[in-house]
Amino acid sequence: MSNQENTPAASPAPEKPARIGILAALTALEGAALAVGGIYMLVMGLLGRPESPEQAETGGLTIIALGLIPLLAARGLLLRRSWSRGPTLVTQIMALPVAWTLLRAQGALIPAGIVLAAVAVTALVLVLSPATTRELGIRGPRPAPTADAPEA
Repeated sequence: MSNQENTPAASPAPEKPARIGILAALTALEGAALAVGGIYMLVMGLLGRPESPEQAETGGLTIIALGLIPLLAARGLLLRRSWSRGPTLVTQIMALPVAWTLLRAQGALIPAGIVLAAVAVTALVLVLSPATTRELGIRGPRPAPTADAPEA
């Protein structure tokens, strides 16, 4: 008998569902796009010749700060933190009107709107999935007490 036969098999580590990883990646992608856009706006406000440098700089800083929210939520999703569902949901809801605006524009903004809409709808489906809710440890509403059962 070999040593391998006597050694118990190591139990496999619990697998992370793919939907949480995909949701985190989509959310991080949106956050990174916001942060990059904010950095670009800030740099152009500082180095370029905008009509209002103060407005460009403030807008850039605001967009960078808004980009941090989905980035933190994506990290929370990967760590299975229940709080991460709220910011992720809000990010997707806010992305839909932006996608609609891009779709109504002209030129290269239309494909960007299509991509943003696809990402937002996919992420909404994933974040609202009951399986995702369970994976994040979020409990549903408690049943209402019945007349026969004493209240806790």
